[in-house]
Amino acid sequence: MVKKRIYLDYAATTPVDKRVIKAMLPFFDKRFGNTMSLHSFGQEAKLALEKSREQVADLINAKPNEIIFTSSATESNNLALKGIAFTNRKKGNHIIISSIEHPCIIEASKWLEKNGFEINKLSIDKNGMVDIKEIEKLIKKETILVSVMHANNEIGTIQPVKEIGAVCKKKGVYFHTDATQTFGKIPINVNEMNIDLLSASAHKLYGPKGVGCLFVREKARIEPLFHGGGHESGLRSATVNVAGIVGFAKAAELCKKEMKKEAKRLQKLRDKLIKGLLKSIKNSKLNGHSVKRLPNNANLSFFYVEGESLLIQLDLMGVAVSTGSACSSDKLEPSHVLSAIKLKPYQIHGSLRFTLGRWTKESDIDCVLKVLPGIVKKLREISPYKK
Repeated sequence: MVKKRIYLDYAATTPVDKRVIKAMLPFFDKRFGNTMSLHSFGQEAKLALEKSREQVADLINAKPNEIIFTSSATESNNLALKGIAFTNRKKGNHIIISSIEHPCIIEASKWLEKNGFEINKLSIDKNGMVDIKEIEKLIKKETILVSVMHANNEIGTIQPVKEIGAVCKKKGVYFHTDATQTFGKIPINVNEMNIDLLSASAHKLYGPKGVGCLFVREKARIEPLFHGGGHESGLRSATVNVAGIVGFAKAAELCKKEMKKEAKRLQKLRDKLIKGLLKSIKNSKLNGHSVKRLPNNANLSFFYVEGESLLIQLDLMGVAVSTGSACSSDKLEPSHVLSAIKLKPYQIHGSLRFTLGRWTKESDIDCVLKVLPGIVKKLREISPYKK
């Protein structure tokens, strides 16, 4: 057993930074007012809300009034797809998504199909990249939205978002991107990247769970999912989670200051992990793009073993990793992402996702490189997936 617990599942969720917790604390019992109240308690909370909106907007070069706070990226994605769909129904009913989107995009699209919308899924290559030419080909008169995630949560491949946005802008189609895995990790400029709508979540960047946001460009009009007291410019009615939003904003502020240095540090550790595992474990491969990938993501397949068995054995030794998307990892079906990049069944079943973060040390990587080869060897000896 490893002497300490090692967390390498930052893509699933992150611990809340102590600096974020400190910023949040006053809004639980001292500055707790309702932002819709006119008295001083309410206006104090309102001031904090609007300052937070400015901080989050600043991270992606958006205007503060273009940031709508939600409860999660899942809610933001649903609001983006359904909001655009129903507002623009008279214009058209055609939506394009990629085949490796997060389950909330895929399920929202299935729901829209049941309600009269046509959905096209983009194919991807072996590295998980979409084809710009296919997007141009699929866009037609009835197309109202293209939604392609900025980077995949499982394999870490970063999509050519700027180029996709340029095509959509040229064709007069809204472009939405799920930036849950990139927000605060790599630079995003919604104007330079031609993004009309963008989703993000606080708990992926060392902020609290239960808070997300949707960037909605000023010219875009969307139908709200929730109706009520008119909070968040009428697009997300519900008493706002001021403490959580303040935490989100502080996390965004910290990421902006530390992003470049942290990305470089994590990329170095990620590359050491990938090279070390591929060298020490035969019949293994890296999944996703070798260069255009998140600085903290390493998804590898170890042939002829079960990923779940590897995960359990690592966990027993104090190392936490993932076999895929944490939002759906309790399902028995093979990963739709790994299936889409056309891995063979024995490669899919033996996949592990390692995602590094702010508190990952080189000694953590050294530990994985030391213990995992032995685990793989042991499991292969009893594996039904032998050649």
